[in-house]
Amino acid sequence: MLTRSADQEIRCQLQALVERHFQSEQVPEALDPVRIPLSLPAYGVEEVMEALDSLLTKQVTMGSKVREFERRFAEYIGVRHALMVNSGSSANLLALSVLANPLMDGRIRPGDEIITPAVTWATTVFPIIQVGALPVLVDVDRETLNISVAQVERALSPRTRAIMLVHLLGNPCAMEPIMELARAHNLFVIEDCCEAHGAEVSGRRVGSFGHLATFSFYFSHHITTIEGGMVLSNDVHLDEMVRALRVFGWVRELRSREALAREHAGIDPRYLFVNLGYNFRPTEIQGAFGMHQIGKLERFIAARQATARYWTERLRPLERYFFLPTEREGTRHAWLFYPLIVRPDAPFTRDELAAFLESRQVETRPIMAGNIEEQPVMRHYAYRVGGDLPTARLIMRNGVLVGLHQDFGPREREALVSYLEEFVRTRATLTPMLRQSSHLETARE
Repeated sequence: MLTRSADQEIRCQLQALVERHFQSEQVPEALDPVRIPLSLPAYGVEEVMEALDSLLTKQVTMGSKVREFERRFAEYIGVRHALMVNSGSSANLLALSVLANPLMDGRIRPGDEIITPAVTWATTVFPIIQVGALPVLVDVDRETLNISVAQVERALSPRTRAIMLVHLLGNPCAMEPIMELARAHNLFVIEDCCEAHGAEVSGRRVGSFGHLATFSFYFSHHITTIEGGMVLSNDVHLDEMVRALRVFGWVRELRSREALAREHAGIDPRYLFVNLGYNFRPTEIQGAFGMHQIGKLERFIAARQATARYWTERLRPLERYFFLPTEREGTRHAWLFYPLIVRPDAPFTRDELAAFLESRQVETRPIMAGNIEEQPVMRHYAYRVGGDLPTARLIMRNGVLVGLHQDFGPREREALVSYLEEFVRTRATLTPMLRQSSHLETARE
C-alpha cells in the first residue's frame, strides 16, 4: 500500500496533468470558420479531480458527495429538500409516482387528468401515462412558448388532479396565476425545471413554487453531472416518499427508519421494504461534478443572457421573417437554447433555414419534441387535447433551436447574426425571381 505522502504526490501529479490538458485545449484562430454547436462541456479541472478522488478512494456509489450537492442545490433554489437521481427523466417519473402512490393522501388515481403543455419534452408526458393518469395537452403562448394559463383554465374538468408545467428553454412560466388556479381547484403542481436552472419569477427561483419540482443535469444543460437529475420539495412527507421510491422502497435513508425497524423487528432493517420503488440512484462521480458546477451556475447564466439579449437586439430588423423569443418583465430567463420560429408568410421554410445554418456549421434541432400530440407514440395511448393547438402546430413546423452557451464570445454572437442576415438576404431576393419565373412559365402555357 502507498504511504499517505506517496498517495498525495500521485494526486498532485494527476492534477498537474489534468490542468495541462485543459490549458492545452485549442483556441480557434480568427480566420477559422465559426462553429455554433448545440452543446459545449461546462466542466473543468475541479470536477475531474473531484471525480478522480471518488474513483481513487473507490467511494463511487451514492454517498457524501451526492448529499453535499443536494444540500447546495436546495439552498440555491430556496427549498427545504432536494434529492438527486440518475436523470431528469427519472426525476419526472419519480415525482409523479410519489403523487400516485397508495400511501399518498389524496393521491392521483388511474384515469385522473394531469394538464401539461403540448410543447415539451417526451419524458414530461410519458410519466403521466406510466402512472395511469390521462395527459391533457394544452396550447402554449407564442411569446414565451410556455403553457397558456387561459388554456389551462379552459381544460379543467372534474377529473383534473394536477398541472405539470414546463419552464421551456429556461423561460419561467407565469407562476402566480398558475398557483392561484391550483389552490382554487385543489390541484397538485409539478414544476418541470429541467431546462430552467436559475430562472426566476419576481426574484424567486423556479422549482420553489410547486408541490414538487424536477431538474436535469444532462450534458447539454446549464450545469452538468453528465447524466443526473433532482427532485425538490418543501414538504417533509413528500420528501420522505421520494427517498423511499428513489431506491427500492426500502427504509435505509428514511427519517422513520428506526421506528419502521422496530415495527417490523423480524426483518433485517438493511433490507426492509415498505413501498414499491425504483433504482434511480446517482453515483458519487455525478455528485462530485455537481458540487463544483453549482458554484459556477450564476456565471453561466449571465453569459447565456448576454448572448441571448445580443442576438434578440441585433435580429430585430429580421422580425418580419421570424418570431423572436421574449423575456417577460419581472422574470429571469435562463436560456437553455435560442429559439427561432419562421413566420408562416416568410419567403422560406424552417427546413431551408436549418439546412443553411447547418451548412455554416451551426448545429440545429427542433424545439424539444415539438407538438407532442403529433408524435406517433401518442397513437398508442389515451390522452385528451384541451382546446385547439395552433401555436404548438406552428412550433412543430416552423420552430428551430440553435445552441447558446456560457463560453460563446463576440465571434459566435456576431457569426449567427451574419449567417441569418446572409440567408434572409438571399431568400428575400431569390423568392421574387422564382415567382416571376413561375408567372412567365404560366403565361407561355
